[in-house]
Amino acid sequence: MTVRIDSGPVHALLTDGSIVRIRPAAVGDAAAVHRLHQALSAENRRLRFFVPGPRVPGHVAERLCRPPDPAHAALVALLAGEIVGIAGYERDNGAATAEISLAVAEHVHGRGVGTLLLEHLASLARRGGVAALTAEVLLDNHAMLRVFADAGLPLRRHLDMGVVEVELPLTMDDRYLSAVEERESRAGLASMHRLLRPSSLAVVGGTRRAVSVGNAVVRNILEGGYTGRVHLVHPGEADVAGIAAHPSAADLPEPPDLVVVAVPAEAVPDVARACGERGAGALAVLSAGLAASARRELLEICRAYEMRLLGPNCFGLANLDPDVRLHATFAARRPRPGHACVITQSGGVGITLMEHLSRLGIGVSTFASVGDRLDVSSNDLLAWAEADAGTRMAVVHVESFGNPRKFSRIARRISRKLPVLAMLSGRSAAGRRAARTHTGGAAVAELTGAALFRQAGVSPVRSVTEMVETAAVLAHQPLPAGPRVAVVTNTAGTGVLVADACEAEELEVPTLGTDLRRKLAGDLPPGGSCANPVDTTPQVRTEQLRCCVRALAESPEVDAIILVLVPTALADLAPTLCADTGGKPILAVAPEQPEAVTVLPGGDRGVPTFSAPEEAAAALGQAWARTRWLARPAGTVPVFPDAAVGRAREEVREFLRTRPVGGWLPLDAALRVAECYGIRTAPWRRARSAEEAVAALDVLGGRVAVKGDVAGLAHRRAAGALRLDLDRPEEVRAAYRACAERFPTVVVQAMAAREFDTRLGIIHQPVFGPLVLFGLGGSYADALDTRSARLTPLTDVDAAELVREVRAVAALGAEGGDRRMDVPAVQEVAARLSQLAGDLPEVAEMDLNPVSVGEHGALALDARVRVSQRPDEDPYLRALPPF
Repeated sequence: MTVRIDSGPVHALLTDGSIVRIRPAAVGDAAAVHRLHQALSAENRRLRFFVPGPRVPGHVAERLCRPPDPAHAALVALLAGEIVGIAGYERDNGAATAEISLAVAEHVHGRGVGTLLLEHLASLARRGGVAALTAEVLLDNHAMLRVFADAGLPLRRHLDMGVVEVELPLTMDDRYLSAVEERESRAGLASMHRLLRPSSLAVVGGTRRAVSVGNAVVRNILEGGYTGRVHLVHPGEADVAGIAAHPSAADLPEPPDLVVVAVPAEAVPDVARACGERGAGALAVLSAGLAASARRELLEICRAYEMRLLGPNCFGLANLDPDVRLHATFAARRPRPGHACVITQSGGVGITLMEHLSRLGIGVSTFASVGDRLDVSSNDLLAWAEADAGTRMAVVHVESFGNPRKFSRIARRISRKLPVLAMLSGRSAAGRRAARTHTGGAAVAELTGAALFRQAGVSPVRSVTEMVETAAVLAHQPLPAGPRVAVVTNTAGTGVLVADACEAEELEVPTLGTDLRRKLAGDLPPGGSCANPVDTTPQVRTEQLRCCVRALAESPEVDAIILVLVPTALADLAPTLCADTGGKPILAVAPEQPEAVTVLPGGDRGVPTFSAPEEAAAALGQAWARTRWLARPAGTVPVFPDAAVGRAREEVREFLRTRPVGGWLPLDAALRVAECYGIRTAPWRRARSAEEAVAALDVLGGRVAVKGDVAGLAHRRAAGALRLDLDRPEEVRAAYRACAERFPTVVVQAMAAREFDTRLGIIHQPVFGPLVLFGLGGSYADALDTRSARLTPLTDVDAAELVREVRAVAALGAEGGDRRMDVPAVQEVAARLSQLAGDLPEVAEMDLNPVSVGEHGALALDARVRVSQRPDEDPYLRALPPF
């Protein structure tokens, strides 16, 4: 999502859900800003300007609204075209701090205008190189002091003669991001209320034709028993579906909270404008086929009239809460009310999911099809699911996330409260294209699916079938306390298949203890096996089977049970499923059933029953993964105050000034960027002549390497750009000349003791945003293909998992052996790269390979950095999607 408040306007939500426009102040705003100041009460003028005079000098507004320069910037907030707030900063040339001024019109106090302006100004100042904002505030100006205190930024205060000197370091740490996220969530929920809990709605697009999208929506609304007021708009019909119709939105008897639009694409902008003029709160646009210009016009209209927009090209929405009973889709059947919030882009997938969830007894609490996702996104709907008391599970099917870094933070928070299942379509082609840039390699496409979803606490699925299978287990069964599975079957061969499937899902099928085996043997027919899988033989009777399941459920050796029965005339499955499992999950496999998964009665809980052993094991594996994630510490995002962010940013921007299209930094610049973030590199010197290369040998001492550099060069040795173990001047001189003939940059670097070669890097993945990668390094890194990846920002827990997930690390010394690897040092490099990715969005790709890791530290021996002009300079800024 592009967010650039330094180049144009953006829109954001206030605490009450209304939409405010924020843009840079212009010279022509001076008169309006002066009127804002003049309209302040005498008391508020005293608090703002320290004097209660009847007038504010005009030059105050003129100074704020002058053109921006390196020492000055200002932003204004507009509601319904009126400037209701202004915030600006002034700094001495080159100073690290800037003084902030802030004023908000009195009639909008308490709606969050000041806090929002502060956030946007802080983002603008941060990108301009300002390290901290300062202000002088009267001690009794409690409202302004509260704005600063609640911002989430580190706050330093000093009281002097009734004036509080405030300093706000512009540190974008986890505390600040959490504060911004909480404010965004609260405002988003307020704005979504009229979309998902409307007290009145209108449908534009119903007809007298028997079959039409609009008529289907009207029929579903009426038959679903919607509790609010329904209005219809049709320019040529007096009534539609037996309800009086109004000729236009202007004729509606009241401003509707929600308007469902199902008209031809070319008519959508005019309908939207009419709805906005009537005061509608939200639009759900089902119409498809809007041209790019019409899409832009539609979003502009919604912003101008402060309407949230679902779609266009969406399937509709539903809220089956008994107090709402809204079903505004054109599905053939009304879904069963229940506890799953379904979020999808595909109408067909949405219908399928709702039908399966209804069939499995899970039901739907809220449904929304985001369609082309011009405004309302999966992030908005996940936040709604979190706050909705009737939702116990979120089921998400999307092609991409509008703001993946926000998605990561939202998902981590929500997943602590309820399961989130996600299927990402279109993974393969996009993932492969993104992976070709090299740092991520082909492995990135695979890593970004399951591993990155799991990092955020999301259960990743690959198909609709797997989605509903996992949902059935998470909705109807408790989570397993551990990975140990008891497999019970009346055919030995089937038990082996289940055991194999469990191990593939990181579940264990342990050999049962002697006492438990003796107990089971006493309950089962002769000839069975009680080791695990438990083979009951086809002669098992119903009561014997029930006793077997009860004994396993009571045993501390077992965390879950999978019951596989091939039908016989001797045993009935149903009574067995009703056995008390003591809070342990039980799943069944019934190979004869036609559905992939059903839910059979099982005492107080339904028992998910699968047609194949592999599907049962996969669904239980998802439940075990959720158990592990919930037990995982949340972690904190490390902040490294020693990072020279300003120097690194200038290094990058200096390159972009001469190469606006971006590209690979020279080797020396890439090494300097790494060093700015406290990443140790082997000592080096750039050489511009053979004699400078020899002088570098004298300075560095010992043996050196001579490296040639060219944009995008991955393996120097293969390209003839690397000479190693040189210690004589004539060797260095010859190596320099050989490299300088072919490569524009030559670096002389001290040889380092080679320990374990690892590789760390950053890559911007189009679906998930920036990732930190880790794996084995050196010349064989690509062939070995041992890598892990995590979404940024990395917590300390993420960094630890990133490193330890590569099993070769443990095998090569992390857990013992002749030499040990300093794993914490590698984790710190990963965390520093994560901060770099956040601070410098222009860094599209970074590769440290190799990073030599010994018993006492990690040392980067090479670096590659690719930069580009990135529009999403502040992915955490509170803003709605742009035009």
